[in-house]
Amino acid sequence: MPQPPAPAAQVTAAEISRIAGVTRATVSNWRRRHDDFPAPSGGTDSSPLYALEEVRAWLASRGQHTAATPSGELRTTLRLRERANVGTSDLLLLVFAAARRPVDDLTALLALPDDDLVKQANDATIEVADVVPDTDPVRFTATDTMVLRALLLCIRDEGAQTALGVLAERELEDSAASGAYRTPAPLANLLARLVPGSAVRVLDPACGSGTLLTAAAARGARELYGQDKLSVQARRTAVGLTLTAGEGADVTVRTGDSLRADAYPDLTVDAVLCNPPYGDRDWGHDELAYDSRWAYGVPARAESELAWVQHAVAHLEPGGHAVLLLPPATASRSSGRRIRAELIRSGALRAVAALPLGAAIPLHIGLQVWVLQRPEPTRPTYQTVLFVDTVGEPSAPGRGGTRSGSVDWARVTEQILSAWTAYSADPDGFEAQPGVARAVSVVDLLDEVVDVTPARQVRAAQADIAPPALAREAAAAREGLTTAVRTVAELAGTTVWDAAGASARDWRTATVSDLARGGALKVLRAVPVSPRAAAAEAEDAEEGADGEALRPVLTGGDIAGGTGPTAQASDVLAEQMPEIAEGDVLVRNLVGGTGPVARVACEAEAGALLGVGVHLFRPDPARLDPWFLLGFLSSEANLAGASTGSSTLHLTPGRLRVPLLPLEEQRRYGEAFRHVEALRDQARRARDLAEETARLVSGGLTGGQLVPEST
Repeated sequence: MPQPPAPAAQVTAAEISRIAGVTRATVSNWRRRHDDFPAPSGGTDSSPLYALEEVRAWLASRGQHTAATPSGELRTTLRLRERANVGTSDLLLLVFAAARRPVDDLTALLALPDDDLVKQANDATIEVADVVPDTDPVRFTATDTMVLRALLLCIRDEGAQTALGVLAERELEDSAASGAYRTPAPLANLLARLVPGSAVRVLDPACGSGTLLTAAAARGARELYGQDKLSVQARRTAVGLTLTAGEGADVTVRTGDSLRADAYPDLTVDAVLCNPPYGDRDWGHDELAYDSRWAYGVPARAESELAWVQHAVAHLEPGGHAVLLLPPATASRSSGRRIRAELIRSGALRAVAALPLGAAIPLHIGLQVWVLQRPEPTRPTYQTVLFVDTVGEPSAPGRGGTRSGSVDWARVTEQILSAWTAYSADPDGFEAQPGVARAVSVVDLLDEVVDVTPARQVRAAQADIAPPALAREAAAAREGLTTAVRTVAELAGTTVWDAAGASARDWRTATVSDLARGGALKVLRAVPVSPRAAAAEAEDAEEGADGEALRPVLTGGDIAGGTGPTAQASDVLAEQMPEIAEGDVLVRNLVGGTGPVARVACEAEAGALLGVGVHLFRPDPARLDPWFLLGFLSSEANLAGASTGSSTLHLTPGRLRVPLLPLEEQRRYGEAFRHVEALRDQARRARDLAEETARLVSGGLTGGQLVPEST
């Protein structure tokens, strides 16, 4: 029976801009100014769709040929073919098959008629179907030819790895609803480096897209085993590893639920790396109640993570190591207390390290790294467990960041690895790193709660600081406090604020909306990022999606915290973020909370991008003074009158009001507001130094390192 014709491909205005290599504003201008621009063929009034071939013909008639690369064309084609039968999992096998062919063969395939191309693609995937056994067979049809040609062209011109990367982006979109996300590359590298020595045989029982196994292969692992219950993830891992691991590597990947249907029941390996699913109450508690893997206790229904921990240890050779990424609740939930106690008592739990927020999805949770070792019968049981806490370390985006690449991975990696390396070499002689790392005795851990949260264990390390060192630190904080208080006093005493008269000054005002319409200022704001785009951003580590350098982003949290731009974004998201210029007035959208609400952008912030949750007011310097504008825009009464909400106030910027004063008078007010802001900054600094000085002195007195001054 002949196949039905493929439905006509349609594109959005955003996709037209990518095809033509122009901005979305240019596409909007084309639609308004050119009567012959293709009419919408679908969609809605607010989100129209256009026939792809009509758009391409119109562009060609104007000499505006496509600017898309083969990988860009593949991205567009995948978006256009969402309703087609072809899936990412099927295309992954085709990538593997095509990567084994010379360039001339791929050119010949692209020249074939549609029916012959489909047949050749099906035959090629059958030849490599055993890459991931027990998955559904691939059957391409005539409706898939557009995707097949785009994929083969990308492989021929840009390589199989580039094609895999594009499919991985699509895979991330497809799997977002199921909670399946890639482990960021810097984190995968850290987990792999926590395995001592040179592990040859490595297993990941929840391998996802294979990031952890790829990191293990880069460190010399030659036998790589993976399993994932999603066939698309298993194929992604199998194809990616086979292409990257190199000659001599033995890659075995299976599809299935590792807890319910372990594909390697008799396999033991040198190391297990795993980022298992979190909070899964349907992990098989009832049918696995008597499973032999539960050597440390039967996991409760709410303790799926401890089931994965024991599954990992069960697959280790004696002395082998398992490194898992786990949510913080695993360290403290009462339902897991008995299993944690047995892991500690037996010496299986070797270390727990806390990561800063944003290290991996879910970004709002500070995840933990557990290092375990299968006990060796001939070796004495370990008497301590190492704890490392990196949560207090500064990260590039702070709390407002959306990317895993915004964590300061160099610092986090160095702290965890240096502590673990020193501890592994001499557990009994490990010297604590105050506030960062501490080895805690098994006896102290086996209390009524058996809480292995790093912060709980590391914070007691104040007593480990040598008295002379603590005395010097307290003296430095006190000296800084004295200087800051002196500066506050000087600022407060240099200006006299005169009364305006018997009654308050009255003046005419205009709303920000009126000033913007008159051209006195511009109001800009970043376009909110969809959760899917934010998730995709979080998967990029130190580079953008296409390898471009990341750009700094100023967030509302930066304004409240008094820091510079700490978030980052790739050029993909930068298109939706205005660029900050010196003299811009930046106001947080969320008016409540602590910390500053607004600031004037300085030279150091010029060129950074405006983050979501910040309003940018750009004054015409010939008509408005920025410091004058800051003072009145950020006044409590003005913000209250232009905000909505109860406990949390959201700013409506157009409703803010500004006095209409001559520019010279504005500048006098501006200098006064600049002085006030300097006073506020120094007062905040003095407050912070006072808190730090009090903390150090109080801790030293109670810890025995400091003594009261003799009278």
